Amino acid sequence: MTLLEMSASYRNSAAAIHGRIAELRARERAQADPEEAGRLRRRINELTPLWREARELAVLTAHYYDRSYHKDEKYTL
Repeated sequence: MTLLEMSASYRNSAAAIHGRIAELRARERAQADPEEAGRLRRRINELTPLWREARELAVLTAHYYDRSYHKDEKYTL
């Protein structure tokens, strides 16, 4: 698998996670039970860092060999 293929895979994963977050937000807004709304909010909070990381890795793998690309220090050794 090439880095460009990995980038597309990360981008697809990020889109799927974002779709799930949007779905959970809609369910949270419609929820009358505060306890269930809290569970949905916790799940959203758990998915948000995964979404952010997938987006960041999609960019990193897409531009890894570009000389002008400044890599995120979080992902460098």
